Amino acid sequence: MEMLQIIILTVLMFFLIVTVHEWGHYYFAKRAGILVREFAIGFGPKIFSYKRNETQFTLRLLPFGGYARMAGEDPELIEIEPGQTVAVRLTGNEVTKIYLDRLDTRKNVIRGEVLSVDLEEKLSIELDVDGESQRYPVHRQAMLTVKGKDTQIAPKDRQYGSKTVGQRALAIFAGPAMNFILAFILFALHIQMAGIPMDPTHLEIGEVSEGMPAAETGLKKGDIIETINGVAVGTDAEKMVGLISASQDKQMTWKIRRGDQELEVKITPRAMAGQQGGKVGTTIVSYQPTRKAGFGETFSTAGVQMVDTTKMIFQGFRQLINKFSMDDLGGPVRTAQVTGQIAKQGIAQLTQWAGILSLYLGLFNLFPIPALDGSRLVFLGVEALRGKPIDPNREGMVHFIGFAMLFLLMIAVTYNDILRLISG
Repeated sequence: MEMLQIIILTVLMFFLIVTVHEWGHYYFAKRAGILVREFAIGFGPKIFSYKRNETQFTLRLLPFGGYARMAGEDPELIEIEPGQTVAVRLTGNEVTKIYLDRLDTRKNVIRGEVLSVDLEEKLSIELDVDGESQRYPVHRQAMLTVKGKDTQIAPKDRQYGSKTVGQRALAIFAGPAMNFILAFILFALHIQMAGIPMDPTHLEIGEVSEGMPAAETGLKKGDIIETINGVAVGTDAEKMVGLISASQDKQMTWKIRRGDQELEVKITPRAMAGQQGGKVGTTIVSYQPTRKAGFGETFSTAGVQMVDTTKMIFQGFRQLINKFSMDDLGGPVRTAQVTGQIAKQGIAQLTQWAGILSLYLGLFNLFPIPALDGSRLVFLGVEALRGKPIDPNREGMVHFIGFAMLFLLMIAVTYNDILRLISG
Protein backbone atom coordinates (compact mmCIF):
# COMPACT_ATOMS: atom_id res chain seq x y z
CA MET A 1 0.00 0.00 0.00
CA GLU A 2 2.86 2.37 0.86
CA MET A 3 4.56 1.67 -2.49
CA LEU A 4 1.33 2.43 -4.38
CA GLN A 5 0.98 5.70 -2.49
CA ILE A 6 4.58 6.66 -3.35
CA ILE A 7 4.01 5.86 -7.05
CA ILE A 8 0.83 7.97 -7.12
CA LEU A 9 2.53 10.91 -5.39
CA THR A 10 5.49 10.71 -7.78
CA VAL A 11 3.25 10.66 -10.87
CA LEU A 12 1.16 13.56 -9.54
CA MET A 13 4.30 15.60 -8.85
CA PHE A 14 5.62 15.17 -12.43
CA PHE A 15 2.16 15.88 -13.82
CA LEU A 16 1.87 19.09 -11.77
CA ILE A 17 5.30 20.46 -12.74
CA VAL A 18 4.92 19.79 -16.48
CA THR A 19 1.27 20.89 -16.62
CA VAL A 20 2.00 24.22 -14.94
CA HIS A 21 4.85 24.85 -17.41
CA GLU A 22 2.74 24.10 -20.49
CA TRP A 23 -0.25 25.97 -19.08
CA GLY A 24 1.92 29.10 -19.02
CA HIS A 25 2.56 28.75 -22.76
CA TYR A 26 -1.09 27.90 -23.42
CA TYR A 27 -2.64 30.73 -21.40
CA PHE A 28 -0.52 33.57 -22.76
CA ALA A 29 -0.75 32.23 -26.32
CA LYS A 30 -4.54 32.24 -26.02
CA ARG A 31 -4.45 35.76 -24.59
CA ALA A 32 -2.48 36.90 -27.62
CA GLY A 33 -5.13 35.34 -29.88
CA ILE A 34 -2.97 32.43 -31.07
CA LEU A 35 -4.74 29.19 -31.94
CA VAL A 36 -3.34 26.44 -29.65
CA ARG A 37 -3.94 23.17 -31.49
CA GLU A 38 -2.80 20.76 -28.78
CA PHE A 39 -1.93 20.86 -25.09
CA ALA A 40 0.04 17.67 -24.46
CA ILE A 41 1.67 16.14 -21.39
CA GLY A 42 4.30 13.62 -22.49
CA PHE A 43 5.36 12.50 -25.96
CA GLY A 44 4.65 9.50 -28.16
CA PRO A 45 1.40 7.50 -28.43
CA LYS A 46 -1.79 8.94 -26.94
CA ILE A 47 -3.14 7.47 -23.70
CA PHE A 48 -6.05 9.84 -23.25
CA SER A 49 -7.40 12.76 -25.26
CA TYR A 50 -10.36 15.12 -25.30
CA LYS A 51 -11.16 18.38 -27.08
CA ARG A 52 -12.31 21.57 -25.41
CA ASN A 53 -13.13 24.61 -27.51
CA GLU A 54 -10.31 24.78 -30.09
CA THR A 55 -7.64 22.77 -28.25
CA GLN A 56 -7.01 19.02 -28.04
CA PHE A 57 -5.85 18.10 -24.52
CA THR A 58 -3.70 14.96 -24.63
CA LEU A 59 -1.90 12.68 -22.21
CA ARG A 60 0.89 10.77 -23.98
CA LEU A 61 2.94 7.70 -23.07
CA LEU A 62 6.54 8.95 -22.67
CA PRO A 63 6.95 11.18 -19.57
CA PHE A 64 9.73 13.35 -21.02
CA GLY A 65 7.90 16.68 -20.85
CA GLY A 66 5.06 18.22 -22.84
CA TYR A 67 4.15 20.92 -25.31
CA ALA A 68 1.53 23.49 -26.31
CA ARG A 69 1.42 23.34 -30.12
CA MET A 70 0.58 26.75 -31.56
CA ALA A 71 -0.70 27.31 -35.08
CA GLY A 72 2.03 28.66 -37.34
CA GLU A 73 4.86 27.84 -34.92
CA ASP A 74 5.73 24.90 -37.16
CA PRO A 75 4.82 24.43 -40.84
CA GLU A 76 1.19 23.35 -41.31
CA LEU A 77 0.98 19.69 -42.31
CA ILE A 78 -2.26 19.92 -44.36
CA GLU A 79 -2.30 22.02 -47.51
CA ILE A 80 -4.79 22.40 -50.37
CA GLU A 81 -3.41 22.97 -53.85
CA PRO A 82 -5.15 24.24 -57.02
CA GLY A 83 -6.24 21.30 -59.17
CA GLN A 84 -7.07 19.18 -56.13
CA THR A 85 -10.62 17.81 -55.88
CA VAL A 86 -12.33 18.47 -52.54
CA ALA A 87 -15.80 18.54 -51.04
CA VAL A 88 -17.11 21.41 -48.94
CA ARG A 89 -20.01 21.65 -46.52
CA LEU A 90 -21.78 24.96 -46.05
CA THR A 91 -23.49 26.38 -42.98
CA GLY A 92 -25.49 29.30 -44.22
CA ASN A 93 -23.32 30.74 -46.97
CA GLU A 94 -19.95 29.89 -45.35
CA VAL A 95 -17.77 26.81 -45.72
CA THR A 96 -17.44 25.12 -42.32
CA LYS A 97 -15.87 21.82 -43.48
CA ILE A 98 -13.50 20.94 -46.29
CA TYR A 99 -13.11 17.20 -47.02
CA LEU A 100 -9.89 16.05 -48.68
CA ASP A 101 -10.57 12.33 -49.00
CA ARG A 102 -13.40 9.76 -49.23
CA LEU A 103 -15.33 12.31 -51.25
CA ASP A 104 -17.84 9.77 -52.59
CA THR A 105 -19.07 8.99 -49.07
CA ARG A 106 -19.69 12.60 -48.07
CA LYS A 107 -23.31 13.74 -47.96
CA ASN A 108 -24.80 17.22 -48.23
CA VAL A 109 -21.58 18.59 -49.73
CA ILE A 110 -20.45 20.40 -52.85
CA ARG A 111 -17.68 18.70 -54.80
CA GLY A 112 -15.34 20.48 -57.14
CA GLU A 113 -11.84 21.08 -58.37
CA VAL A 114 -9.94 23.78 -56.50
CA LEU A 115 -9.26 26.82 -58.69
CA SER A 116 -7.89 29.02 -55.90
CA VAL A 117 -7.83 28.88 -52.14
CA ASP A 118 -6.74 31.24 -49.37
CA LEU A 119 -7.30 29.99 -45.82
CA GLU A 120 -5.07 32.57 -44.13
CA GLU A 121 -6.01 36.07 -45.28
CA LYS A 122 -8.97 36.23 -47.68
CA LEU A 123 -10.61 33.11 -46.23
CA SER A 124 -12.17 31.97 -49.47
CA ILE A 125 -12.15 28.98 -51.79
CA GLU A 126 -13.02 28.91 -55.49
CA LEU A 127 -14.18 25.63 -57.02
CA ASP A 128 -14.94 24.39 -60.50
CA VAL A 129 -18.30 22.70 -59.93
CA ASP A 130 -19.53 20.91 -63.05
CA GLY A 131 -17.70 23.39 -65.26
CA GLU A 132 -18.94 26.46 -63.38
CA SER A 133 -16.66 28.60 -61.16
CA GLN A 134 -18.07 29.18 -57.70
CA ARG A 135 -16.43 31.13 -54.86
CA TYR A 136 -17.34 30.53 -51.23
CA PRO A 137 -16.33 32.41 -48.06
CA VAL A 138 -14.66 30.16 -45.45
CA HIS A 139 -15.56 30.37 -41.77
CA ARG A 140 -12.67 31.40 -39.47
CA GLN A 141 -13.02 28.12 -37.57
CA ALA A 142 -13.60 25.84 -40.54
CA MET A 143 -12.27 22.29 -40.34
CA LEU A 144 -10.10 20.37 -42.78
CA THR A 145 -11.03 16.68 -42.67
CA VAL A 146 -8.63 13.99 -43.87
CA LYS A 147 -8.28 10.36 -42.76
CA GLY A 148 -11.08 10.83 -40.26
CA LYS A 149 -9.27 13.64 -38.44
CA ASP A 150 -10.44 17.26 -38.21
CA THR A 151 -7.88 20.08 -38.23
CA GLN A 152 -9.02 23.65 -37.66
CA ILE A 153 -7.76 26.24 -40.15
CA ALA A 154 -5.59 29.04 -38.78
CA PRO A 155 -6.20 32.49 -40.28
CA LYS A 156 -3.09 34.68 -40.41
CA ASP A 157 -4.07 36.66 -37.32
CA ARG A 158 -4.44 33.40 -35.32
CA GLN A 159 -0.92 32.21 -36.13
CA TYR A 160 2.12 32.48 -33.87
CA GLY A 161 4.18 34.38 -36.44
CA SER A 162 1.58 37.13 -36.89
CA LYS A 163 1.94 38.38 -33.32
CA THR A 164 4.40 41.01 -32.11
CA VAL A 165 7.81 39.97 -30.81
CA GLY A 166 6.67 40.93 -27.32
CA GLN A 167 3.54 38.79 -27.46
CA ARG A 168 5.46 35.78 -28.76
CA ALA A 169 8.26 36.24 -26.22
CA LEU A 170 5.70 36.40 -23.40
CA ALA A 171 4.01 33.20 -24.60
CA ILE A 172 7.40 31.42 -24.67
CA PHE A 173 8.78 32.82 -21.39
CA ALA A 174 5.51 32.13 -19.56
CA GLY A 175 6.33 28.40 -19.33
CA PRO A 176 9.52 28.79 -17.25
CA ALA A 177 7.93 31.71 -15.38
CA MET A 178 5.09 29.45 -14.20
CA ASN A 179 7.69 26.95 -12.96
CA PHE A 180 9.38 29.71 -10.94
CA ILE A 181 6.04 30.73 -9.41
CA LEU A 182 5.18 27.10 -8.63
CA ALA A 183 8.60 26.56 -7.04
CA PHE A 184 8.10 29.61 -4.80
CA ILE A 185 4.65 28.36 -3.72
CA LEU A 186 5.98 24.86 -3.01
CA PHE A 187 8.90 26.23 -0.98
CA ALA A 188 6.43 28.35 1.01
CA LEU A 189 4.21 25.30 1.62
CA HIS A 190 7.23 23.29 2.76
CA ILE A 191 8.19 26.02 5.22
CA GLN A 192 4.66 26.05 6.64
CA MET A 193 4.69 22.25 7.03
CA ALA A 194 8.27 21.77 8.24
CA GLY A 195 8.76 25.03 10.17
CA ILE A 196 11.87 27.17 10.58
CA PRO A 197 14.97 25.24 11.79
CA MET A 198 16.48 26.43 15.05
CA ASP A 199 19.98 25.76 16.42
CA PRO A 200 20.87 22.04 16.69
CA THR A 201 20.43 20.60 20.19
CA HIS A 202 21.98 17.12 19.99
CA LEU A 203 23.13 14.23 17.82
CA GLU A 204 21.02 11.14 17.36
CA ILE A 205 21.07 7.82 15.53
CA GLY A 206 19.58 7.78 12.05
CA GLU A 207 19.01 4.68 9.91
CA VAL A 208 20.65 1.50 11.28
CA SER A 209 22.07 -1.11 8.85
CA GLU A 210 21.56 -4.78 9.62
CA GLY A 211 24.68 -6.85 10.29
CA MET A 212 26.78 -3.86 11.33
CA PRO A 213 28.15 -2.96 14.80
CA ALA A 214 25.36 -0.45 15.54
CA ALA A 215 22.67 -3.09 14.98
CA GLU A 216 24.65 -5.77 16.83
CA THR A 217 24.93 -3.59 19.94
CA GLY A 218 21.21 -2.77 19.91
CA LEU A 219 21.32 0.88 18.84
CA LYS A 220 18.00 2.16 17.47
CA LYS A 221 16.90 5.04 15.31
CA GLY A 222 16.27 8.11 17.46
CA ASP A 223 18.74 7.21 20.24
CA ILE A 224 20.35 10.45 21.50
CA ILE A 225 24.16 10.35 21.72
CA GLU A 226 25.44 12.15 24.82
CA THR A 227 29.12 11.17 25.26
CA ILE A 228 31.82 9.22 23.44
CA ASN A 229 34.51 7.73 25.73
CA GLY A 230 33.32 10.09 28.47
CA VAL A 231 33.52 13.26 26.33
CA ALA A 232 30.37 15.20 25.40
CA VAL A 233 29.84 15.10 21.62
CA GLY A 234 27.84 18.32 21.23
CA THR A 235 26.09 18.81 17.87
CA ASP A 236 28.94 18.37 15.38
CA ALA A 237 27.96 15.33 13.29
CA GLU A 238 31.05 15.55 11.07
CA LYS A 239 33.34 15.49 14.11
CA MET A 240 31.64 12.37 15.43
CA VAL A 241 31.91 10.62 12.05
CA GLY A 242 35.62 11.46 12.15
CA LEU A 243 35.97 9.93 15.62
CA ILE A 244 34.28 6.73 14.44
CA SER A 245 36.48 6.57 11.33
CA ALA A 246 39.64 7.00 13.44
CA SER A 247 38.57 4.22 15.84
CA GLN A 248 38.68 1.30 13.42
CA ASP A 249 38.96 -1.95 15.40
CA LYS A 250 39.09 0.08 18.65
CA GLN A 251 36.32 -0.29 21.19
CA MET A 252 34.36 2.90 21.94
CA THR A 253 32.05 3.61 24.86
CA TRP A 254 28.89 5.51 23.96
CA LYS A 255 26.46 6.91 26.48
CA ILE A 256 23.04 7.27 24.89
CA ARG A 257 19.58 8.36 26.00
CA ARG A 258 16.51 6.42 24.87
CA GLY A 259 13.38 8.10 26.21
CA ASP A 260 13.84 8.28 29.99
CA GLN A 261 16.62 5.64 29.99
CA GLU A 262 20.36 6.26 29.97
CA LEU A 263 22.33 3.39 28.40
CA GLU A 264 26.02 2.70 27.96
CA VAL A 265 27.07 0.60 24.97
CA LYS A 266 30.41 -0.78 23.83
CA ILE A 267 30.86 -0.58 20.07
CA THR A 268 33.84 -1.34 17.82
CA PRO A 269 33.88 0.28 14.35
CA ARG A 270 35.16 -2.01 11.63
CA ALA A 271 36.37 -1.67 8.07
CA MET A 272 34.11 -1.95 5.04
CA ALA A 273 35.24 -2.99 1.56
CA GLY A 274 36.10 -0.03 -0.65
CA GLN A 275 35.84 2.52 2.17
CA GLN A 276 38.40 4.08 4.45
CA GLY A 277 38.24 4.17 8.26
CA GLY A 278 35.95 2.48 10.73
CA LYS A 279 32.21 2.16 10.20
CA VAL A 280 29.40 1.31 12.60
CA GLY A 281 26.54 1.07 10.11
CA THR A 282 24.38 4.04 11.02
CA THR A 283 23.87 7.64 9.99
CA ILE A 284 24.52 10.33 12.58
CA VAL A 285 21.91 13.09 12.51
CA SER A 286 22.26 16.55 13.95
CA TYR A 287 18.79 17.16 15.43
CA GLN A 288 17.33 20.61 14.81
CA PRO A 289 14.08 21.62 16.49
CA THR A 290 11.74 23.79 14.45
CA ARG A 291 9.27 26.58 15.14
CA LYS A 292 6.23 27.65 13.18
CA ALA A 293 6.94 30.27 10.51
CA GLY A 294 5.07 33.56 10.51
CA PHE A 295 3.16 34.75 7.43
CA GLY A 296 5.76 37.26 6.23
CA GLU A 297 8.64 35.02 7.28
CA THR A 298 7.24 32.21 5.13
CA PHE A 299 7.57 34.28 1.95
CA SER A 300 10.95 35.81 2.81
CA THR A 301 12.39 32.39 3.65
CA ALA A 302 10.91 30.91 0.47
CA GLY A 303 12.66 33.67 -1.49
CA VAL A 304 15.98 32.85 0.20
CA GLN A 305 15.48 29.16 -0.67
CA MET A 306 14.79 30.11 -4.29
CA VAL A 307 18.08 32.03 -4.48
CA ASP A 308 20.10 29.36 -2.66
CA THR A 309 18.64 26.54 -4.78
CA THR A 310 19.30 28.50 -7.99
CA LYS A 311 22.95 28.90 -6.99
CA MET A 312 23.15 25.17 -6.21
CA ILE A 313 21.66 24.28 -9.63
CA PHE A 314 24.09 26.50 -11.53
CA GLN A 315 27.00 25.11 -9.52
CA GLY A 316 25.90 21.62 -10.58
CA PHE A 317 25.76 22.73 -14.24
CA ARG A 318 29.28 24.16 -14.00
CA GLN A 319 30.66 20.97 -12.50
CA LEU A 320 28.94 18.93 -15.22
CA ILE A 321 30.45 21.09 -17.98
CA ASN A 322 33.94 21.05 -16.45
CA LYS A 323 33.94 17.26 -15.98
CA PHE A 324 31.25 15.61 -18.10
CA SER A 325 30.21 12.06 -17.26
CA MET A 326 27.10 10.10 -18.20
CA ASP A 327 26.98 8.78 -14.63
CA ASP A 328 26.39 12.35 -13.42
CA LEU A 329 23.26 12.66 -15.58
CA GLY A 330 19.87 11.42 -14.48
CA GLY A 331 16.78 10.89 -16.60
CA PRO A 332 13.15 10.17 -15.70
CA VAL A 333 14.02 6.76 -14.19
CA ARG A 334 16.66 8.11 -11.83
CA THR A 335 14.54 11.15 -10.95
CA ALA A 336 11.57 8.90 -10.19
CA GLN A 337 13.81 6.68 -8.05
CA VAL A 338 15.06 9.64 -6.00
CA THR A 339 11.52 11.03 -5.78
CA GLY A 340 10.31 7.70 -4.38
CA GLN A 341 13.04 7.75 -1.72
CA ILE A 342 12.15 11.33 -0.74
CA ALA A 343 8.41 10.53 -0.71
CA LYS A 344 9.10 7.93 2.02
CA GLN A 345 10.38 10.77 4.24
CA GLY A 346 7.01 12.53 4.20
CA ILE A 347 4.88 15.01 2.30
CA ALA A 348 6.89 18.01 3.55
CA GLN A 349 10.15 16.71 2.05
CA LEU A 350 8.36 15.72 -1.18
CA THR A 351 6.90 19.24 -1.46
CA GLN A 352 10.37 20.77 -1.15
CA TRP A 353 11.77 18.33 -3.73
CA ALA A 354 8.94 19.19 -6.13
CA GLY A 355 9.86 22.88 -5.71
CA ILE A 356 13.50 22.11 -6.55
CA LEU A 357 12.50 20.15 -9.68
CA SER A 358 10.11 22.91 -10.81
CA LEU A 359 12.85 25.52 -10.41
CA TYR A 360 15.32 23.27 -12.24
CA LEU A 361 12.89 22.77 -15.15
CA GLY A 362 12.30 26.50 -15.44
CA LEU A 363 16.02 27.34 -15.45
CA PHE A 364 16.99 24.51 -17.81
CA ASN A 365 14.33 25.54 -20.33
CA LEU A 366 15.82 29.04 -20.50
CA PHE A 367 19.18 27.70 -21.70
CA PRO A 368 19.81 28.65 -25.36
CA ILE A 369 19.70 25.02 -26.48
CA PRO A 370 17.80 24.33 -29.74
CA ALA A 371 14.21 23.16 -29.14
CA LEU A 372 14.13 24.66 -25.63
CA ASP A 373 12.35 27.90 -24.73
CA GLY A 374 15.67 29.72 -24.32
CA SER A 375 16.57 29.03 -27.95
CA ARG A 376 13.21 30.38 -29.16
CA LEU A 377 13.75 33.52 -27.10
CA VAL A 378 17.19 33.96 -28.73
CA PHE A 379 15.59 33.80 -32.20
CA LEU A 380 13.02 36.38 -31.10
CA GLY A 381 15.81 38.61 -29.78
CA VAL A 382 17.64 38.41 -33.12
CA GLU A 383 14.37 39.24 -34.91
CA ALA A 384 13.87 42.30 -32.68
CA LEU A 385 17.41 43.53 -33.44
CA ARG A 386 17.32 43.01 -37.20
CA GLY A 387 13.71 44.14 -37.63
CA LYS A 388 12.57 41.04 -39.51
CA PRO A 389 12.10 37.37 -38.65
CA ILE A 390 14.58 34.63 -39.44
CA ASP A 391 13.45 32.21 -42.16
CA PRO A 392 10.88 29.97 -40.36
CA ASN A 393 12.14 26.90 -42.23
CA ARG A 394 15.69 27.44 -41.00
CA GLU A 395 14.55 28.11 -37.45
CA GLY A 396 12.30 25.05 -37.57
CA MET A 397 15.22 22.90 -38.76
CA VAL A 398 17.41 24.14 -35.89
CA HIS A 399 14.70 23.27 -33.34
CA PHE A 400 14.04 19.89 -34.98
CA ILE A 401 17.73 18.93 -34.84
CA GLY A 402 17.95 20.15 -31.24
CA PHE A 403 14.87 18.17 -30.24
CA ALA A 404 16.21 15.04 -31.93
CA MET A 405 19.55 15.38 -30.10
CA LEU A 406 17.84 15.98 -26.75
CA PHE A 407 15.59 12.98 -27.33
CA LEU A 408 18.57 10.74 -28.16
CA LEU A 409 20.36 12.01 -25.04
CA MET A 410 17.26 11.25 -22.97
CA ILE A 411 17.13 7.70 -24.34
CA ALA A 412 20.84 7.22 -23.54
CA VAL A 413 20.43 8.62 -20.03
CA THR A 414 17.35 6.48 -19.39
CA TYR A 415 19.22 3.38 -20.59
CA ASN A 416 22.07 4.27 -18.24
CA ASP A 417 19.59 4.76 -15.38
CA ILE A 418 18.06 1.33 -15.99
CA LEU A 419 21.50 -0.34 -16.02
CA ARG A 420 22.39 1.45 -12.78
CA LEU A 421 19.10 0.31 -11.25
CA ILE A 422 19.65 -3.32 -12.28
CA SER A 423 23.24 -3.36 -11.04
CA GLY A 424 22.22 -1.73 -7.77
